[in-house]
Amino acid sequence: MSMVEQFFSLKYAGRGELFEGLSIWKDEKYRRLQGTYPVISLSFANVKETNFDMTVYRICNILMKLFEQNAFLLETEVLLQSEKEYFQRMVKDVDKRDAALAIYQLSDFLSRYYGKKVIVLLDEYDTPMQEAYVNGYWDELAAFTRSLFHAAFKTNPWLERGIMTGITRVSKESVFSDLNNLKVVTTTSDEYATAFGFTEQEVFSTLEESNLSREKAEV
Repeated sequence: MSMVEQFFSLKYAGRGELFEGLSIWKDEKYRRLQGTYPVISLSFANVKETNFDMTVYRICNILMKLFEQNAFLLETEVLLQSEKEYFQRMVKDVDKRDAALAIYQLSDFLSRYYGKKVIVLLDEYDTPMQEAYVNGYWDELAAFTRSLFHAAFKTNPWLERGIMTGITRVSKESVFSDLNNLKVVTTTSDEYATAFGFTEQEVFSTLEESNLSREKAEV
C-alpha cells in the first residue's frame, strides 16, 4: 500500500526516482500520473481490542490523525466557517457519531482544495473484524463498519478509486453488502500479478546482481 500511496500521492510529487528502473516508469502516460492525486491513507493493523467500545475508540483516533495531517486546510479559503468549526472539532476528538462520515467529509475538503477526486487506501481493514469475531462483538462492529464503508466507498462522489487490503475472504453479504462496485483480487488472481510484488524476471535479476544465479532453480 505504501507503494501505491507514493506513486499517486501529491505528497510525493516530483519523486520519480522512487520508480526509476521499474516497468511503470517506461511509459510516459504513467509517469505523468505520479504524485498527482490527493490520497487518504490509513491502516487498521493495530486495532486489536477485546471489546466494541475500545475498538471504536481506536478507529476514531486513527480518523482524528487524518484530520490532523490535513489541518493546513483550516488556513485556506476552501472551507466555510461552519466547516472549519467541524474540522477543528475533528482534529481534537472524533466520536462514534462523527466516525462514519469522517472519510467522506475529508474527501470533500481535499477534492475541493486540489480540484481533483481522492484515492482512499485502507490497509488491513479486517483486523478489527477478526478481533470482534473472536471476542463476541461482531454484530455491533459489523454495523459500525458497514456505515463507515458505505459513506467512504459507495456514496462518496469525491472518490476516484479505493483500495482495501486484508486477509479475510470477502463476503458481499457482510460489511460489504452496500459496495456494489467491489472488485476482489486475491493472492491467486492473475489480475495485477505483474503490478504488485516481484515478477520472476525481477527475482532472477536480483539473484544475478547478488551473485546467486546458481539458486535460480531452487527459487
